[in-house]
Amino acid sequence: MATKRKSKGAYMISSVAEMYAIHPQTLRLYEREGLLRPSRSDGNTRLYTDEDLERLEFILNLARDLGVNIAGIAIVLQMRERMEEMNRQMQGFVDFVRTEMLTRMQQTDQKAGLVPLRRKPVVRE
Repeated sequence: MATKRKSKGAYMISSVAEMYAIHPQTLRLYEREGLLRPSRSDGNTRLYTDEDLERLEFILNLARDLGVNIAGIAIVLQMRERMEEMNRQMQGFVDFVRTEMLTRMQQTDQKAGLVPLRRKPVVRE
């Protein structure tokens, strides 16, 4: 689904409903079901950020284009969040291993400068 946003900011429910051709009650339902979590203004008005709209686009893609029901959407979103967390953890592990390898290589290089290398003589026949 192509993005329909023009600028950064927070959008009220009526604007979001109009942008995506959905009823405001649908947005309220998605919030009630925990699929969307818009922030609130001081006057308790729902405010949708660009990130909320990206998530809404993903939800609408699942619902409209793939025919996934609300329970299925919740499962897909939960799996997506778990995968993102696993990806963050994996990246952290890769960064740790890279740092350890560089540290050990530097230590080896420093030691190699202090200790002469003993090589076997090459015998030619």
